Amino acid sequence: MTAIPPAPLLSAEALRVAFPGRRGAATARAVDGVDLDIGPGEIVALVGESGCGKTTLARSLLGLVPPTSGRVTFGGKPLDYAGRALRAYRKRVQLVLQDPSGSLNPRHTVYDAVAEGLRIHGYAGDERAAVAGALARAGLRPPERFLLRYPHELSGGQRQRVVIAGALVLEPELIVADEPVASLDASVRGEILALLLRLRDELGLSALVVTHDLGLAWNIADRVAVMYLGRIVETGDVEQILTAPRHPYTQALLSVLPEASGEPVILTGEPPDPSKVPSGCRFHVRCQVLASGEAERAGVADACRTKELPVLEGGSRTQVACHWAAAEAMAEPDPAVG
Repeated sequence: MTAIPPAPLLSAEALRVAFPGRRGAATARAVDGVDLDIGPGEIVALVGESGCGKTTLARSLLGLVPPTSGRVTFGGKPLDYAGRALRAYRKRVQLVLQDPSGSLNPRHTVYDAVAEGLRIHGYAGDERAAVAGALARAGLRPPERFLLRYPHELSGGQRQRVVIAGALVLEPELIVADEPVASLDASVRGEILALLLRLRDELGLSALVVTHDLGLAWNIADRVAVMYLGRIVETGDVEQILTAPRHPYTQALLSVLPEASGEPVILTGEPPDPSKVPSGCRFHVRCQVLASGEAERAGVADACRTKELPVLEGGSRTQVACHWAAAEAMAEPDPAVG
């Protein structure tokens, strides 16, 4: 009997974030219809190039950018953007930024940096014990060695652990980590990723990890959502997505990893302007499958150029928004036949 998956902790439903253009310019559709679920104790990697909308999506999930339409739910309840409700929500969902040097005030000690959240939320318990506990959980042991130090006295990895401790001190249920190891040396990245995995295992912490690096997703994520020009174009379990990607965009991102076999796929140009989303599949203007004639041979080239694809549903089922991938799946022989 198949186990019923737990209800999502955080969900985006038909989420859209649009920014009005300046001086009569067209509206930029930064997030253009996204469904995304994150389960309890689950790590989801949100992957895509710069400019694809993933940071805007993350900020909207955090309540920092109100959606133009759609909704965010947490624990089954819609996110309330009123002041008091939003403040309570931000205690349960914490942000870990990319650059620890920019996240930490150089004039504040480690103690003050980690205690800041407690003070904002009016914590009434033992502040020093809470700060020391958060530092220990973040791998800065013994915490007493670090309490009175300043950011410039720490290594890059230690500074990132302080930022993580600042999130952990409020005992959140979910963290949103925006490129959490991008500014770190390769030797330190593995330690921070291992820390995030340990926190998931020990605390049941959920995480959305925003990254351009599919290799990072392989090392940390349970599920992957690949984003392009405001939409999720492929989503599913990490092993399925990274060993058998179906969307040409996912295939191109994977092809340039150092461990990839075969020739890398070099995407031409930059992602289109979100105020000028192409008709049809929004990836078709850069698609290697369309350019090579494979889409034409599959009979879907016109659809690629003119027929818009539906928004992928939230959840863990492997899904792809691609006319060519759908045609290829239809053409595959049924293993149950013969």
